[in-house]
Amino acid sequence: MRDPRQRDEAYLAYIRTQPCCICGDDTSTEAAHLRVGSINDGKRYTGMQEKSHDKWALPLCSRHHRESHAYGDELGWWLSYGLNPFLLAMKYRAPGE
Repeated sequence: MRDPRQRDEAYLAYIRTQPCCICGDDTSTEAAHLRVGSINDGKRYTGMQEKSHDKWALPLCSRHHRESHAYGDELGWWLSYGLNPFLLAMKYRAPGE
């Protein structure tokens, strides 16, 4: 069942001001939406042709954003950097909630 995307332009603007959470680059930050889901963290899997709610966006430089899509296993990509993307997204949201 599709879940209409919850948009938050102010939050996305905030994410784009942050450095890449992988390498720290702050010159090309993009808001990267998590597609993978986690029942434990309240994040449902995003279906085909859907985008996650904006609250699940993380700051990635353009290089790491492209790399995350090319890797083929989104959660595996985050784990290869030793990061839990769900907890990370919650930490970025904490100041604004």
